[in-house]
Amino acid sequence: MPFHLHFGESDLLRCRFALSPLWETQAAVRLLAHPGAHGYHLPWLRRIREDAAALDLTPLWLLMPDGGHNPDFVSPPPVGPATTFEEEIAGVRAVDPRVARDDMAQALAGRPDSPAGRRMLADPARTVRELADLLERAWQVMVEPHWPRLRALLEADIAYHSRRLAEVGFERLLGEISPQLRWTDSTLTVAGTRGDHTRVLGGRGLVLMPSVFVWPDVVGGHEPPWQPAVIYPARGIGGLWTRAADRTPDALARLLGRARADVLCALDEPAGTSALAHRLALAPSSVSAHLSVLRAAGLLTSRRYGHQVLYERTPLGIALAAQEA
Repeated sequence: MPFHLHFGESDLLRCRFALSPLWETQAAVRLLAHPGAHGYHLPWLRRIREDAAALDLTPLWLLMPDGGHNPDFVSPPPVGPATTFEEEIAGVRAVDPRVARDDMAQALAGRPDSPAGRRMLADPARTVRELADLLERAWQVMVEPHWPRLRALLEADIAYHSRRLAEVGFERLLGEISPQLRWTDSTLTVAGTRGDHTRVLGGRGLVLMPSVFVWPDVVGGHEPPWQPAVIYPARGIGGLWTRAADRTPDALARLLGRARADVLCALDEPAGTSALAHRLALAPSSVSAHLSVLRAAGLLTSRRYGHQVLYERTPLGIALAAQEA
């Protein structure tokens, strides 16, 4: 069933992109309960399985019913483009317990006889503290060790779609982000969502958030008091967990040197120095030196995005990296 978002003139002035480490954390928790649904992330699942098994994620899973409401307060839309997990989890801890209780009651409506659910609703302030602590542990175990790689992909997606917004406009951009998004008569329809919902934005605008762990779905939601958001699959997740060495042509490695060729081939999406260093298990200083050489040779371009410089391949760099291994 579709989700309809009705825009006014002022809403178009308040649309923005953002990324959220807290959203990725709760989405990773959900994914852990359904590992067979997301084959792209099997390498990640294998890496975190042992440590994640020590976490009791049952309270969070209880609030994530299939086909039902999921509480917004555990992953509200970020207030800025580069919000940290620490800032986001502080917002969760500060949520009004009455708001949290109403949010949880909607999620638990299909499980009225659940003892754990009744315990949550009986003391929402305590439940908020416990859920925040659990989300923080899930972040530390499941997401934070891989965050440089994930953040690089998300930032690259935002950089790409921001450029496309300037080139083709908002209506065409939505269709490029996902075929599940359709713009008609000032209304954004998100197809394939659970239930049939309508919301008038009323001047609050919209947050567009790429996500690594939401694939293949597009999620539309966040009820008042939070700003509405649409969460969509980030570009390039097919190669997210692939080692660069696995796709570096031997001929290119002989031409450029293995490490430099790996850097070039790792740039399927724009990325910064620290993310590439983490992905390739190289020192940031070495990656920086390789990037400088590749850029001087005309194989890369660079541009500043937020707090970092993103590198991407030129047409010549793309052609070289595309050679058969």
